[in-house]
Amino acid sequence: MKFVDYVTIYAKAGHGGRGCISFLREKYKPKGGPDGGDGGKGADIVFKADIQLNTLLDHRYKRHYKGRNGGHGKGSNMHGADGEDLIIKVPTGTVIKNADTGEVIADLTTDSAEAVVLKGGRGGKGNAHFKSSTYQAPKFAQPGEDGEESRLVLELKLIADAGLIGMPNAGKSTLIAAISAARPKIGPYPFTTLVPNLGVVKLRDYMSFTVADIPGIIEGAHDGAGLGLQFLRHAERTSLLLHLVDISEHIEDCPVDILELINRELGFYDEALVSKEQVVVGTKLDIAGDGQRLDTLRQYCAERGMPFFAVSAAAHQGLEELVSYVSDRLIHLKKREL
Repeated sequence: MKFVDYVTIYAKAGHGGRGCISFLREKYKPKGGPDGGDGGKGADIVFKADIQLNTLLDHRYKRHYKGRNGGHGKGSNMHGADGEDLIIKVPTGTVIKNADTGEVIADLTTDSAEAVVLKGGRGGKGNAHFKSSTYQAPKFAQPGEDGEESRLVLELKLIADAGLIGMPNAGKSTLIAAISAARPKIGPYPFTTLVPNLGVVKLRDYMSFTVADIPGIIEGAHDGAGLGLQFLRHAERTSLLLHLVDISEHIEDCPVDILELINRELGFYDEALVSKEQVVVGTKLDIAGDGQRLDTLRQYCAERGMPFFAVSAAAHQGLEELVSYVSDRLIHLKKREL
């Protein structure tokens, strides 16, 4: 299934039904009086989070949504039926914004969470409502109100405990495949991963945490270079970032320069990302050569108090220690949030 995490749609809530102008006409009741019923309420546009959905693909092909109008009032004080609310299902983690103002209308972060995004119009009152001692035969009723309408942006931000960031081919896909049941595409060329991947890392005592593989970030990602701008949003909801740096001998760039470059891109996109707790992970330990790049990165992290792990996902070296540390930190961070 194609992964789509950003779409613009148009939605319109239902109009309220108009009130009825009617007078009671029954035998033996020559002055029965007004009996026009009220119009029904128009349908609301309701968005509901569904944890079983993982893409906004359906909304790319269907971009117009319209709620049912309320029924019109009738004689004999019969009210029109309310329009049934239109419920639009979206993946958990979807943010709904006004496309024209950018205002966030709803953020559905939990399964089955609902939000009334556009309200249906109220039904008009029938002439029976306007009868009084001085005005016993009103010959007017209210029209129904228009429902709200708007262009909406749906933006999916994956919800994961930890996010994997780093340059293309830093080993993110290999790592998530090694520690979880996720099976992303893995290849020896840049931008192997074209969409974020989610994996569940299972631990002892039935514990687990989720990890997201964020597609490769390169210099200029915040301005749209590579895939960074498209997918950096998925790092926003993570509690912890695992910053992967390739320490293999065939890489010429300094590992510290790579680490700092990615963090600059995070800061350009959103300063809050830089303030997230990071764990630096040197990858491809099995082909680290003389270890000079490994030592350089380890010393840099030690001087700044940054946790550092060296692993080889292909050879399954250092993974248990890394997973155990990440699990403990996530537990600590969640307790701190309570």
